[in-house]
Amino acid sequence: MVSAQEPVGSPFGYRSTAMEVAQGIDLAGRHVVVTGGYSGIGTETVRALAAAGAEVIVGARRSGQAEDVLREMDSDITILPLDLADPGSIDAFAASVAERWPRVDILINNAAVMASPLTRDTRGYEGQFATNHLGHFQLTAQLWPLLKAADRARVVALSSIGHRLNGLDLDDPNFERRDYDKWLAYGQAKSANALFALQLDKLGEPFGVRAFAVHPGGIMTPLQRHLSIEEQVAMGWIDAEGNVNERFKTEEQGASTTVWAATSPLLEGKGGLYLENCEVAAPASKDNLGGGVYPHVRDEALAEQLWAKSEELTGVRFSP
Repeated sequence: MVSAQEPVGSPFGYRSTAMEVAQGIDLAGRHVVVTGGYSGIGTETVRALAAAGAEVIVGARRSGQAEDVLREMDSDITILPLDLADPGSIDAFAASVAERWPRVDILINNAAVMASPLTRDTRGYEGQFATNHLGHFQLTAQLWPLLKAADRARVVALSSIGHRLNGLDLDDPNFERRDYDKWLAYGQAKSANALFALQLDKLGEPFGVRAFAVHPGGIMTPLQRHLSIEEQVAMGWIDAEGNVNERFKTEEQGASTTVWAATSPLLEGKGGLYLENCEVAAPASKDNLGGGVYPHVRDEALAEQLWAKSEELTGVRFSP
């Protein structure tokens, strides 16, 4: 049963850091997979979970860069190649994880692209939908036996306030018949991430696998690589001198809700929730313009429809 979308009394909040959230959490012997865990908030997610004692596998499209970033962490971290836009790479990564571990306790689908020019994956699917959603859908399906083998596994899907842009069109998810709009494509992908967590939790609960969607907040990271300075100024993310909006979080703060979703005892027995600022998000409203969750990503029927479409597009099905 999908849990009620209501606060649980978290002691953490907007400015909490990933390390603060992980303080006192013992992850010794736990196996964690993080996609894109070598850039932006992914790096800080890995740092906090590894510091809590977890063994971590990082899926990296740029393995050399990942080595450079993560080598200074004195922790049990393995880097394996992973390109979420290449189905063969996804399958090979999952097989490598299975060769090393008998189970996966925590899967964090962190890697993403945002507002990119039109690109297509090796199957011809639109790049943001393919990388952010379909790639993680396929990866989670391939790791499904390892998640079921764990004791109370958690899956964390990185969504965004960008889900408010929606754009979800299951008749044309790959912009084959409609004009491409980079922000609608991003909104579609981030809506899909949240709906994925909603449906995965429903399917996973009987096996002790719970799923959560996370909005990490506004953070200045390499995710903005496709946006010009002019665009960022127009959106109020930076000013004309390049100063970052004071409401933006640091990378350490931006990773906190991911770590909270993966580890918090307050979420035991719960799942399918959309989280922000280390708490279960309130519904979006006129009084909550800076956050909150829109109704379409809480729509269980829409989540089922997206799931069926994702199985059709990837050719991958979750085995009960």
